[in-house]
Amino acid sequence: MRRAKAYVKTSHVGQSQLRNMVMISERPAEVKDRAVPGHWKGDLVFGKKMTSIGTLVERHSRYVILLKLPNGHSAEEVRKVMTERILTLPAQLRRSIS
Repeated sequence: MRRAKAYVKTSHVGQSQLRNMVMISERPAEVKDRAVPGHWKGDLVFGKKMTSIGTLVERHSRYVILLKLPNGHSAEEVRKVMTERILTLPAQLRRSIS
């Protein structure tokens, strides 16, 4: 069941800890129109009692990879698990992740 997010005012708006980040709005047209395989969309799905899984969906074929998160769902843990899994794919299927 989806719940509305509470409005949170932060002083860190616009500040990112990621270096060399490319904004989604700046991605190439081939990503937007799903013309070329190898562009992925990552997400985090929460269940009951704060359980979670990560998902990677290939935008062209809609192929889904589920990521087990045994050590929690912090940004660093999700990044680590996602990186390990995506590196098992052939290079031509690892173009970008948004």
